[in-house]
Order: sequence, then structure tokens, then C-alpha cells
Amino acid sequence: TMIQISALPAFTDNYIWLLQDHRTQRCAVVDPGDAAPVQAWLAAHPGWVLSDILITHHHHDHVGGVEQLKKATDATVYGPASESIPARDVALKDNDRISVLGWDFDVINVPGHTLGHIAFYHQGHLFCGDTLFAAGCGRLFEGTPQQMHASLSRLAALPEDTLVYCTHEYTLSNLKFAIAVEPGNPDTAARLEKVTAQREAGIMTLPSTLALEKLTNPFLRVDETSVKEKVDERNGTQNRAPSAVFAALRAWKDKF
Repeated sequence: TMIQISALPAFTDNYIWLLQDHRTQRCAVVDPGDAAPVQAWLAAHPGWVLSDILITHHHHDHVGGVEQLKKATDATVYGPASESIPARDVALKDNDRISVLGWDFDVINVPGHTLGHIAFYHQGHLFCGDTLFAAGCGRLFEGTPQQMHASLSRLAALPEDTLVYCTHEYTLSNLKFAIAVEPGNPDTAARLEKVTAQREAGIMTLPSTLALEKLTNPFLRVDETSVKEKVDERNGTQNRAPSAVFAALRAWKDKF
């Protein structure tokens, strides 16, 4: 099935991912925090039907539009079983598999940002909400650094050419932190230069790829000597476990 994926901007820096199946004129959205951009798209594209709504976690900027869209379209709402998701029809657990627009999606538990956060993976495409960001990761509102490190490690184990569809335009600020962590990383420097130009031109920086994240995202690089040394230098410690390096990085980023 050929599915076209595009982004509907919402609020100041959210993206609602829109998946379109041109054969059936059915579409799905991921994390519609606001119904208005989705309804505007549907109004501008007569004949299209919203059939599915995929939710990664319970935060309002990801679920705020669900009830309105459900009423207007009767779409099926998928979301994590262990979180309170408005109008949810299908409660998802780790390793569940669902079919949306003819695509199979694997459900991956990725606790950390929230305790019940899930990601959706279909060969080459990862919808990861606020867990893995381009050059960054989500804040730990509910989970522990150990949980988030384990979640990111799970995502990093997916194929390198996987496209990463996260839900915020945070790439530039994330790269400014990444270059502080690894001032000598040429890949990070090149990406910062590119993303700076993209944002000045008003161009979105997503999706990313896992290959690029592994080269430039400090939160996926906690095993790298350069990252460990920087954390040791800042915290006056040595030989820390990867999850402890991750915890120190996340605490630094929170104040950065």
C-alpha cells in the first residue's frame, strides 16, 4: 500500500502526522492535540474520510482534538492501555499489532516521558510521540532515567533507515545542546548548520532517520567515549553505567 505521510502543524511547535491512502481516500492522524488543523484539511479535501486516530500518550497537546474528531468522523481511536485516553476504542499493550490503512503497526512500550507512552512502528516508519526527538528526547515527567534509556535503546535497535516521525519541532534547540555535549562531532556540527538554515527558511526538519540520530543525538550516544567524558568532566565522576550517563545528560538538558 502506498501511504503518503505529511504533517499538519498545530499550536506553536507540534506536528499532527497525517497518513493518506490514495487508493481508498481514507486517512489517519497521529496525536491530534487540536481538531482544527485536521478538520481544515478534511474540509479542503472532499471525499476523504478520517478512519483512524493513533495516540502515543495522554498529554493534552496530543489528545486534545480526539473527542471532537471522533464525533465528526467516527474514526477508530487507538491508544495506550495504561493511560487515560479520551474516546479510546482500542487499548494497546507492548508487542500488540494493529492494521491501519492496510499497514501493520507494531506497538512498542516506551515509558519515560509518561509511564504508558507507546510508539507505532511499520517497516521503515516510526511514530514515537515525545520519546525520541530529532537530536533529543522527551523530558521525564513520569518515568525514570533508567526507563527512558531502555526505551530509547529499544528504538535505536530498529533498522537504521527507519524514518523518525516525532511530534515537535525541537530540532534546532536540541542540536544546540548536542553540540555542547560533543563540540568535536563533525556530524552534529553539519546537522546544526543545515537545520539552522532550514528553520530560517521556515522548513520543517522532520522526519529524521535513526542513522542520523545515532550519529548526532547525544541521548543515543551515551556509550560513546566523547559523551561519557563530557558527563564525567561536568559531574566529577567516572565509569558510570549508560543509564547513569543518560540521567546526567537529561538533567543537564533540563537546565540548558
